[in-house]
Amino acid sequence: MSTASPRHLFIAGATGATGRTLMRQALARGLDVLPQVRPKSAGTEPASGWKKKAVLELADAPALAEAMRGSTTVLQLIGTMRKRFAAGDTYESSDIGTTQQLVDAAKVAGVDHIVLLTSVGAGRPVGAYLKAKAEAERIVRDSGIAYTMVRPPALEGEYHSPPGLLHTLGKLPLLGNLKPMHLDQLAAVLLRVAERRAPVNAVLEGKSLWAEVEAAGR
Repeated sequence: MSTASPRHLFIAGATGATGRTLMRQALARGLDVLPQVRPKSAGTEPASGWKKKAVLELADAPALAEAMRGSTTVLQLIGTMRKRFAAGDTYESSDIGTTQQLVDAAKVAGVDHIVLLTSVGAGRPVGAYLKAKAEAERIVRDSGIAYTMVRPPALEGEYHSPPGLLHTLGKLPLLGNLKPMHLDQLAAVLLRVAERRAPVNAVLEGKSLWAEVEAAGR
C-alpha cells in the first residue's frame, strides 16, 4: 500500500552509522525528517548541523510522544554491538527496550507505519543478538501499526568491513543474497520504503531486499 500524501519521518538512531548515512541522503533530497538525538550527542557532529531535531531520551515517554506527533512514520535504526556492553549497553536495553518505547509513543502520536532495521537470520534466531532482533520484531508485529522489517546481510561502509569470504560467496549464483550490502544501499531502501509506505506488513530479506536496492537505483 503506497500513499501519495507527503510522509513525515521520525528517525530513531540517527547518529549511528546507518542513521548518519540515511540523514545525509534525506537532507540532500529535501525530505521531511526529524532525527531523535540524545542530549549528550546534540552538540556533536553531524547532529549539531541538523537544523531540526528532537533532543530527548527515549525513556521520556511524554516528550517522545509529543515530538513524534505529526510524524507518519517511525524508522527504528537503534541497535547495539557486543563491544558496547562495557559502556552499559545490552541487547535488552538497546534493541528491545528502545523498540518498545518507540512503539508505545507511536500509538499515542498516531503514526501509521514503523520501519524496523533488524538483521538477516532474525526469522530463525540463534544466539542472543538474533534473539533480541526477533523480540524487537515481535513487538513491532504485535503493535497493530503497519510495519516493514528490513533484514540486511553483512554491511559494509563506515565502521563496517565484512570478511572478504562473503564477497566471494556472494558471487555464486545460489548465494548471491549473502553478498554484503553497502550502507548507502541500505539507507536508500529504508527511505524508499518509508516514503512509499510499502510494502507494509512485510519482511524484506534476501531477494526481496535486493530487489528494493535495485528499485532504489543503488
